[in-house]
Amino acid sequence: MGVGGCLVLPWRCLVVLCLRLLFLVPAGVPVRSGEATFPKAMDNVTVKQGESATLRCTVDDRVTRVAWLNRSTILYAGNDKWSIDDRVVILTNTKTQYSIKIHNVDIYDEGPYTCSVQTDNHPKTSRVHLIVQVPPQIINITSDITVNEGSSVTLLCLAFGRPEPTVTWKHLAGKEQRFISEDEYLEITAITRDQSGDYECSAVNDVAVPDIRRVKVTVNYPPSISNAKNTGASVGQKGILRCEASAVPSAEFQWFKEETRLANGLDGVRIENKGRWSTLTFFNVSEKDYGNYTCVAINKLGNTNASIILYEISEPPALAGWYSMVPSFVCLQLAKCRFALKQEGCFLELQYV
Repeated sequence: MGVGGCLVLPWRCLVVLCLRLLFLVPAGVPVRSGEATFPKAMDNVTVKQGESATLRCTVDDRVTRVAWLNRSTILYAGNDKWSIDDRVVILTNTKTQYSIKIHNVDIYDEGPYTCSVQTDNHPKTSRVHLIVQVPPQIINITSDITVNEGSSVTLLCLAFGRPEPTVTWKHLAGKEQRFISEDEYLEITAITRDQSGDYECSAVNDVAVPDIRRVKVTVNYPPSISNAKNTGASVGQKGILRCEASAVPSAEFQWFKEETRLANGLDGVRIENKGRWSTLTFFNVSEKDYGNYTCVAINKLGNTNASIILYEISEPPALAGWYSMVPSFVCLQLAKCRFALKQEGCFLELQYV
């Protein structure tokens, strides 16, 4: 409560004026060299936000009046409380010590506090500075973002704390964690697909555990087919063509034979798309199925295609029994082997393609 309370409690105003006239020294003026060693306040007091702060002032039996002030506001005069703040309480008022306690300290409590006493008609003061430490807290951070490859990106991470926290950025790429910036702003020029993923902002000031937040950066890029190999199959057997494409957003697939687009479930074929892969399955390969097929991968940023050949694997009837005896790990592994019958000498040769 300050002087403005005079309108409500005029008698208290008189006390305030009396105190100031009595002490005759502005709040906060330190004891000069050579003067009495009391009142003696503590050194600077440092507490964390939310903790309690105790302010002590050493006196002796020559003291006749005592008071604690926060800047120009009287908190306590003797045992009389002037502050309307319930968190402020008197802790000790003896011939040797005069102390108060502030519970649940907050940022606005930081600043100078003055212990003022009267003795032998001479006012004396001593000052202590309350320092409030605040754990780091990220108060503003960029939301998850999606951009196209080649764009420039700026990520923001604003943090508050006392002392001021240090802000760092790092890219979480798989099991790797790479520090890439020690600033509130992280600028990425011409971003690539390899720079997509989670970015972690950390605010540290050693008052408490770091405050950590993450931003997910998604980088869109057009399809790129990375796996499309020619495949062989025998007449009457199952044949499968596979096509793999990386893209963000995920690619949609289409299959063509020559200029004709294939439809799922027609002509004994099945098209199945799952993640990065598309498969074209022939359940009963016929002569007309052999030939050149085109896998097309499409997303909103573009498209690409690859040519895949389904070719015939010849299996001579006379060797069917012998073929059944060939270990599977030798023949037909992953549909990459074929038999060729040599007319001269009538012997069997295994070839890899």
